[in-house]
Amino acid sequence: MPAPSKASAPSRAPAPTSAPTRLTFDLAATIRHDGHGGVADDLDTPEGLSAWVRDRAELLPDGLVARRYRADAAALDRVRALRAAVRALFAHAVLPGAPSPADARRLLPLADAVTRLNDAAAKVLTVPVLSWPDGSGPLARDEPVPDAGHASPAHRADLLDAALARAAQAFIAGPDRQRLRACHAPRCVRYFLKEHPRQEWCKPSCGNRARVARHHERARGPA
Repeated sequence: MPAPSKASAPSRAPAPTSAPTRLTFDLAATIRHDGHGGVADDLDTPEGLSAWVRDRAELLPDGLVARRYRADAAALDRVRALRAAVRALFAHAVLPGAPSPADARRLLPLADAVTRLNDAAAKVLTVPVLSWPDGSGPLARDEPVPDAGHASPAHRADLLDAALARAAQAFIAGPDRQRLRACHAPRCVRYFLKEHPRQEWCKPSCGNRARVARHHERARGPA
């Protein structure tokens, strides 16, 4: 039987590099395998969403003040609805391949997913802003046009929705979409960007599980 990986730390898929791609993949990846044969949701409470946003402050508009963000139940529902749209578009993008098993039975229709993203993206007017942080390269991103209600909780909720939707639009309409795949290793529910022609799984540990499963299947033989 193939030996499992002996790495001391969990292996991880290569991180997507552009900010929109990273944000979109991070949102999709809040649906994940729970380690016990089921599916876990990192956005199951407002506190979970608050922590998720704070951890990604550098990818989000400054006006959101993401490092101090606190979600409520309404904000959670809206972000989860956007995540459903993103994963539906991912599932459509990997055709004719199969979608993630987490999505196979509950996908939004394509037109509904597109409309949901477009409606969220239209909530906030933005302008492109160039920055060049010390120690890194230049970065261009959309920042919201100042608004009289910019400090209100409702406006911050719109900022988050629009930022997530626009990031997903940029990825889905961009060249990286051609490398998108669903990982079909046992128990995995992730999507990933294919880094080389022979890559079949999102990370080496998934490859190990898939090889072990195939070995057991061959050992059992025909039913």
